Formats: sequence, C-alpha cells, structure tokens
Amino acid sequence: MWEAGAQVLFPGPETGVTEIGTEAPLKGLESGIRLSWIDGSAPRRPERDVSTARGTKIASRPGGDSRRRWLTRDGGLAGGALSWKGLRPPGSGRARAARGGGAGQRAAPLLARPLEPQLRPATAGRAAHQLAARSLAGHDRCGQALLQIGINMMALPGGRHLDSIPLPGQRLHLMQVDSVQRWMEDLKLMTECECMCVLQAKPISLEEDAQSDLILAGGPGPGDPLQLLLKRGWVISTELRRIGQKLAQDRWARVHSMSVRLTCHARSMVSEYSAVSRSSSQEMGQIEKLLMEKCSELSAITERCLQVENEHVLKSMKACVSETLSTLGQHFGQLLELALTREVQALVRKINASDNIYTTESTTGNLFSLTQEGAPLCRIIAKEGGVVALFKVCRQDSFRCLYPQALRTLASICCVEEGVHQLEKVDGVLCLADILTDDSHSEATRAEAAAVVAQVTSPHLPFTQHLGSFLESMEEIVTALIKLCQEASSGEVFLLASAALANITFFDTMACEMLLQLNAIRVLLEACSDKQRVDTPYTRDQIVTILANMSVLEQCASDIIQENGVQLIMGMLSEKPRSGTPAEVAACERVQQKAAVTLARLSRDPEVAREAVRLSCMSRLIELCRSPSERNSSDAVLVACLAALRRLAGVCPESLQDSDFQQLVQPRLVDSFLLCSNMEESFV
Repeated sequence: MWEAGAQVLFPGPETGVTEIGTEAPLKGLESGIRLSWIDGSAPRRPERDVSTARGTKIASRPGGDSRRRWLTRDGGLAGGALSWKGLRPPGSGRARAARGGGAGQRAAPLLARPLEPQLRPATAGRAAHQLAARSLAGHDRCGQALLQIGINMMALPGGRHLDSIPLPGQRLHLMQVDSVQRWMEDLKLMTECECMCVLQAKPISLEEDAQSDLILAGGPGPGDPLQLLLKRGWVISTELRRIGQKLAQDRWARVHSMSVRLTCHARSMVSEYSAVSRSSSQEMGQIEKLLMEKCSELSAITERCLQVENEHVLKSMKACVSETLSTLGQHFGQLLELALTREVQALVRKINASDNIYTTESTTGNLFSLTQEGAPLCRIIAKEGGVVALFKVCRQDSFRCLYPQALRTLASICCVEEGVHQLEKVDGVLCLADILTDDSHSEATRAEAAAVVAQVTSPHLPFTQHLGSFLESMEEIVTALIKLCQEASSGEVFLLASAALANITFFDTMACEMLLQLNAIRVLLEACSDKQRVDTPYTRDQIVTILANMSVLEQCASDIIQENGVQLIMGMLSEKPRSGTPAEVAACERVQQKAAVTLARLSRDPEVAREAVRLSCMSRLIELCRSPSERNSSDAVLVACLAALRRLAGVCPESLQDSDFQQLVQPRLVDSFLLCSNMEESFV
C-alpha cells in the first residue's frame, strides 16, 4: 500500500522553484487496485514517481529488482513502471482527495493474482505431469492464495474484496493485451525526477539571453485594457532594447529572431487592444498601420542580413537596421501614449461623474496604480485633469473615507512638474491646509496630506521652489505639522510629518523662525527617545535635517543645550545600518553627515563647543576621519567631520593630540581630505 501524506513536489508559479507539500493517498490505490509480481511474490512499493495534475508524488520501494514487471488492473505488463491509468489521482490533488470522490473510484478493482499461462490441448502424459506438479505445490499455492485474500481484505475499503473478482471474460481480455504496447502507452505519462530537476534548473538554449523568448508568461485578464497596454508595452520595450544590444554585437541571427518575435508582440497588442477598447480613432489607426509596416520592414531587412557575408555590405545594412529600429520605437511610443491617454481620460471622466463611493474608490485605486508605473504616466494623468478630479473628491464630505487614497494618489502625481502646476491652479495648497488643521479628520488623512506637502516642497525638484501660494498658508501648515509630530501614533505618521517640515525648512528661511517659536526642537528631541515614533535612520535623517537648518539661527544653540541636544547629535554620529540594504546605508551616511554639519554650526557658541568636547565628540570625529569603514568610505561624511573637528579645535585646541592636529587641523582642508581618503588604499 502507498503511505498517506507522502511528500509532493509542486512546481513554483514562475521561476520553477519547487515547494514541498502533502497530498492525500492516490484514490486509485484506495479503490482496490492491487499489484503483484509476475512470479507470484508479494508486491513491494514502487520506487518510481507518479505524476499528478499538481506535481510529482514521490514514493519509495525498499530494495527489489527494478526490472521486474507489474500486473495491473488493465492487464498490461510494464517493465519497471506502473500502469498509470489506474494510479492517476482524481482532480488536481488535495481538493478532490478531501471530498473522497474521483476517477480512482469509478471502476471495480481487479483482484491481483499471479499470471498463469493458458493451457493448451496436450497428451495425457503431459497433462498428468502438470497435475502432479500442481499437487506437489498445493500447500504453497494455498498459502499464497490465503495471504493474497487477506491483503486484499485489509486494503479494500470496507473489506469488499469479493466485488473485485474478475469475470472469466475480463481475465481473457487481460491476457490478450499486448504488454509491450501497454508499456509504450504508459511511457508517455512517465517522468523521471532527475530529468525534471535538470530541465527546471538549466536553460534549454546555450544563449545567454535565452529567457528573452519567455518574456510574456501570461496575458492580462479579459476586458482590462490598462493592464494589457502596460504588460504588452513593457514586453515590446524590453525587446527593442535587447535588439539594440544584439545589433551592437553584430549577432544577426539573434537580431532576426527577436525582430520576428517583436512583430508578433506588436500585432498581439494591436489586436487585443482593439478587441477590448471602446472605440477606435483615425489617428490611432494610422499609427498602428505605420507600426506594423516598420515591424515587417525590420523583419525583412534582418532576414536579408543573414544571407550577406560581405562585411562592408553588412556595415551599411546595419545603419539601415538601426534607423528602422529607431523609427519603430517612435511609432510604438506614440501609439502607447495615445492609448494610455484614452484610458486615463475615461478614468478621470468616471471620477468626475460618479457620486457612488464604491465606484469612486475603485477608479481612484486604478489611477493610483497607474502613477506607480513612472513619471510618463503621471504627466499624462496631470494633463488629462487627474489632479483636478482628485481635489474634487477631497472637497466633498460624502467622500471623507476616500481622502487618504485620493491624497496618496496626488502625492504620486506631484512628482512631475505638470502635477504641481495643476495643484496650484486649483488652490490645492489651501485644501491641504484645511485638511491638516481640521482635527475632525483622521490621523491617516492628515498624514497623507503631509505627504503631499512634502512632495510639493521637495528641494530635489527645481519647479517646487516657485510655488507662490504656499507662502500664504505656510504658518498654518507648519503649526499643524508640529502638532501631528507630537501626537503621531506610529513611525510612519511621524516620518511623513517630519519629512514635510524638513522640506519646508529648505523652502523658506522664515520657516526656521516659525519652528523655533513653536518649540519644535523640544518636540523633535523628545520624539527621538520614543522608539514607537523614531525607529529608523530615515526618520532620524528628517530630524537632523531640521536641526541642521535651524542651527543657522543664533537662538537655536541655547534651546539645543537646554534639551540635551548635543548628546543626541553625538549619538547620530554613530548611526549604523541594521539590514545593510543600499537605501539604509545611504540614510545612515546622510545622518552622520548632517549631524557633523549641525555640530559645526552650533560650535560657534563656545558653550556648545565645550559641551561637545566634554561628551568626547572630538574623538568620534577623529575616528570617522581616520577609519573609512566607520563612515562607509563616504567623502561627504569625511568633509563634514573635518569641518566640525576644526571648529571644535578652534575653541578647545588642548583636547587634540599633536599628530591629529598636524594631520587633520593644521593643513588645508583639501590636504587633510586627501590624506584621510587615501588611508583605505593599499600599495604593494
């Protein structure tokens, strides 16, 4: 019998990685299919695997000759294999096995028994000899029969072994089946575990980019034109890039095969989108025609290149292929942008016309998913009125539960200049100020509004510096953000609010004076001791940015000393990443750099400088300068630490050793920088 709960190897969804699970016993075996050796010995567990619809069931046979043959219900003799028709599990595995039904219980099982040769008419002496032989083996055969009946009664459900006794006609049909033919049929369904593992782990093609043939694993869902365009667009863009790479390497065979495949993808995109799109415009039809013409031209010219052996001719044809490829890319970009614009227009119209909360939620979610595809789609959404439609949602009380989703979408759209301009046109800053200052809104809504403020005031975007309407509401917004930082219930809310404050300090110097009057230093330094609000280097990066920008004010030094801020800055000089991811390492570098800058600015005040020396800040700065590993070999951190060290040495020179003073303070800043930056190099 087969053991219940045997391990099953399921192929992974995409990469071929296998997962291990369990599956109920095969229904065919539970239904009474019995196996026995041809020579009459007791059946043993097979060592081969049984392929199922969901994976490969692994079983084992402890020893025995794998070349022996099995007798199955269908009467076939299989060399070293099982009769797979009787052993196939029902349905797709566990689901139908749990229901207890399936194909394995449809047919009445056959009582297994040793295969006996058919008797032919023979002489009396020959018959007597056979009769004597049977009499001698009587006890053995009787014992085998009793043992076989017992096995069948234990194995069959409910012990109904009598139902499985074959009729004489069935046994005669069993003997007439050609065993070799039966084995050949079963061989089609057999799998070898070793072979399957090799096929999953190794590429079939010797080409390095063999996986490029399998870019599109599955098509988008029916009736979803947006996903269709995005998926087909990504595939075609990838093919265009790879064709350009192979063309530069003069690999003409690959260029031609990929050109043919590109034509198929382009034709599929055009036909599939035409089937699900609402209407077709004349402009789109013209671009589709031009695209397909260029695809055919590319396939034809690359096919001719395969037949040319003259290098000079190939060089001239290569320029023609490159030009055709460039034109094809332009037509494809125009077609994709036109189709996406139509879909975005439909979404915006749906938001403007809908008064149903569920329809608006679904449409806003679709719009947000489009913003995650990159800046080009954000520009399309902004040009087609997406910002106006979303602010319309944020101004309706009936849609208050949708404010967080709409604001999150707005923050994504405002990463492009067109989005910020549209926000200013519809008085979006005033709407954001109203949301931030209204305590009746949820914390999540105010946090998303803070995210939009952080986006439109980002110092990394040059066009946000001309946002004139922001100055009118800046005091209200800053006050609301400080309150949100103070009352934040999670690290994410505090991060969004503090990021908005940090960007505002870059936006206008008057914001630093507002923060000083609102006791922002005390709020921020108290939050640093709260692990629930400040628990990542990204949040500390925002806090130290605010402190660094506020430290240009002379009044800031006394507040920092009063709130024990120098010790906090000292701790930020020792910021270390936890996970080691590139983003977290970069955040830790920024924290160290800005902490050193803050210390250098505050050390204008002798009281702050003496407090820093007392807390051993100079020794930490020297360590950061001399040890590249402490600063992750960051030049920005090195320059900031050298500047802070020189400022502290000007107030307390006796705290430095002579070697440190001669190498890090006395020379020019450039010379000290070169000396410290070369310490990590080793010359042999």
